[in-house]
Amino acid sequence: MIARVLAERMRASLGQPLLIENVVGAGGTIALGRVARAAPDGYTILIGNLGSNVFLGATYRLDYDLVTDFSPVAQVVTNPTVIVTRKSVPANNLMELVAWLKANQGKVSAGTSGVGAGSHIAGLLIQNRIGVRFQFVPYRGAGPAMNDLVAGQIDLMADASPDCLPQLRAGNIKAYAVMSKSRLDAAPDIPTVDEAGLPELYIAFWQGLWGPKHLPTSIVNRLSAASMVAMDDPRVRARLAELGPQFPPREQQTPEALAMLQKAEIAKWWPIIKAAGIGAQ
Repeated sequence: MIARVLAERMRASLGQPLLIENVVGAGGTIALGRVARAAPDGYTILIGNLGSNVFLGATYRLDYDLVTDFSPVAQVVTNPTVIVTRKSVPANNLMELVAWLKANQGKVSAGTSGVGAGSHIAGLLIQNRIGVRFQFVPYRGAGPAMNDLVAGQIDLMADASPDCLPQLRAGNIKAYAVMSKSRLDAAPDIPTVDEAGLPELYIAFWQGLWGPKHLPTSIVNRLSAASMVAMDDPRVRARLAELGPQFPPREQQTPEALAMLQKAEIAKWWPIIKAAGIGAQ
């Protein structure tokens, strides 16, 4: 959804349409491989995130390098994570949910958008904090997982706000907390984890644009400028605000800032993921 909103505005700056293709499977590794092997001409770019461009390197044996085989273009938005369940779960707040999870240990299923994906790591953070294990069910993307949560086929998810808010507004699922320091402007009634009883349990799915390696600087700069113009557009911000993202300041949207962010997140998360023995089967 975020890609489509940005693309609609970026086409005016670039003078041509941007076609959005959802490439699912293996936690995002297939999509990244498509971009890594693409010609460095600016016509194939990736919208990736913390899960795809950081976590996957610690959980999958990739035939490309997440840093050296891609050209950073721009950071776009950060999406706080929301802890949600099927609407029939009896808990009415986060601490009641923790008690319910403990009482049903071994019976609860948690959906993820793939092994090592952001929703998987967020679920592991919750497990480690409360000392309870539940069964992870990997899907080919967040959409199918959310569909099964709405249908009551799984019990729990910790996913990015754009995946959760439409179903929350429709009354199809229940929300317990935002895994962030601040509440969502788009859903101010959902408390933060600090307020709800599990302080500093933070994880946010920032998103960015990348091209293949050796993308010429002139093309990187043109794509980055188009992204920044789109992010400054009041109509774009108004539409994206409904999905709950946070907007980084201009100095954090640059290719250089995205590269630094990715490397810092790799240094932070890879040791944690590898120590936990998380990996694709």
